[in-house]
Amino acid sequence: MKKEKKENSGKLKIIPLGGLEQIGMNITAFEYEDSIIVVDCGLSFPEDDMYGIDLVIPDITYLKDNIDKVKGFFITHGHEDHIGAIPYVLREINVPIYSTKLTNGIIEHKLREHNMLTKVKRKVVKYGQHINLGCFRVEFIKTNHSIQDAAALAIYSPAGIIVHTGDFKVDYTPVFGDAIDLQRFGEIGRKGVLALMCDSTNAERPGFTMSEKTVGKTFDEIFADNKNHRIIIATFASNVDRVQQIINTAYKNGRKVVVEGRSMVNIIGIASELGYISIPDNTLIDIEELKRYPDEQTVIITTGSQGEAMAALSRMASGVHKKVTIKPNDTIVLSSNPIPGNEKAVSRIINELSMKGANVIFQDVHVSGHACQEEIKLIYSLVKPKYAIPVHGEYRHLIAQAKVAEELGIPKENIFLLSSGDVLELNDEAAAVTGRVHTGAIMVDGLGVGDVGNIVLRDRQHLAEDGIIIVVLTLEGGSGQVLAGPDIVSRGFVYVRGAEGLMDDAKHLLDDTMQHCMDKGITDWGKIKTEIKDSLGDFVWKETKRRPMIMPIIMEV
Repeated sequence: MKKEKKENSGKLKIIPLGGLEQIGMNITAFEYEDSIIVVDCGLSFPEDDMYGIDLVIPDITYLKDNIDKVKGFFITHGHEDHIGAIPYVLREINVPIYSTKLTNGIIEHKLREHNMLTKVKRKVVKYGQHINLGCFRVEFIKTNHSIQDAAALAIYSPAGIIVHTGDFKVDYTPVFGDAIDLQRFGEIGRKGVLALMCDSTNAERPGFTMSEKTVGKTFDEIFADNKNHRIIIATFASNVDRVQQIINTAYKNGRKVVVEGRSMVNIIGIASELGYISIPDNTLIDIEELKRYPDEQTVIITTGSQGEAMAALSRMASGVHKKVTIKPNDTIVLSSNPIPGNEKAVSRIINELSMKGANVIFQDVHVSGHACQEEIKLIYSLVKPKYAIPVHGEYRHLIAQAKVAEELGIPKENIFLLSSGDVLELNDEAAAVTGRVHTGAIMVDGLGVGDVGNIVLRDRQHLAEDGIIIVVLTLEGGSGQVLAGPDIVSRGFVYVRGAEGLMDDAKHLLDDTMQHCMDKGITDWGKIKTEIKDSLGDFVWKETKRRPMIMPIIMEV
């Protein structure tokens, strides 16, 4: 009887602090009484209208406010949208990080770059191992994904077991290591699972995701068809299995391989050091050695498959890469699908490469790292959760998974489509969203973290869309008489040489405005600036239908 009481006495809180209704910035807090554990700590990349922003990281005010409860971070795998914010977040919340071997290797590289390696405790966890922290016990379960060493988590709390799949697919024939541990999902399912938090990225797609090995076969065919051409393959830096398959095919065809792009070089370095990739001797060569070999004996593996402006492939396409020039007859393979939002950039790069005479292949050379509907159904059937909480995806992906869960017999009221910041409280008796916590996006620009907020961003958008007019005038100290000006300087508004008439009219208008201020005896600088802004703003809008930023600068002599 005593056990019964303990089971239902408290409620577990699940609080996503980011990552819902978007792809990226995954971070979720699990709270029971005086313990909080956090799963993942990712970043997202800036939207098109975030001028000058490099990265976006989650707002962790809630964790800072409850810092005494936070016990540790559990990381499911080594992709940026799950580990990218670690160096920023752990500056403020220094607790241990638990992850598998390759994931830890990539995190360590990040921490080293930020000079934080000695400050943050890290623990490498094996599959099947359990970690006890506060009220929680967490078990790592083997899954497959487009990066090795991905894990699902079984989170044992006094309120029940939560299974978090992380990003996953079911690959029975992975390139490296074992297939997903479906047996363990079944065993945990038999114990009774309170809730399943399952990856929704491909929940709209019917069927199964193809095995990574199928891409290897496609590479064999491409190499056979392009015996006399140099081959350049762009893929995600983190997809170590993809790189392994390219190297295998290159080796079979007697080609030398160059790895190009900073992130690619880093990750392949870490993976080969930890034994996750095996490279035959004398296959890798330095980019400097390319000119020693004929084109048909070389392969270049590069970053930039998403059309990112600074990545190696973009620099090659626009002809500014220092070491590689695209030649006619080069065969270029884009071994990835455009991430939603990147379609334009990818299309641009295909056009640029094609104009240089290269043959670009982008069909059938990629498989996803995420589960399609049949695999999602498989996990639900094994885990048999009471509640379903779709995670990892935009709203349309979450809703697609909710439909799948409903088809499998989970009642509608037991499926929760959460937004970042929702507090879901649950135990075996009931589950409900009981409140919200503060969440948001913190922008990183250069070395500044959070110093560019919405107001600065709005100013940047304003400047980018309409430009700026600066009005400079000099007033006499005591009397407030205009000694010089008002002079007008504009940037990004109109080309001044072609608009002398407009600028002369604006200057006359400002002379009248200042005369009006003198007549009315207005000497307060704030009021003068407002008068200038209002009159010039109205005039410019009437003449040009534009609203540039107007910035009066007053000097006193």
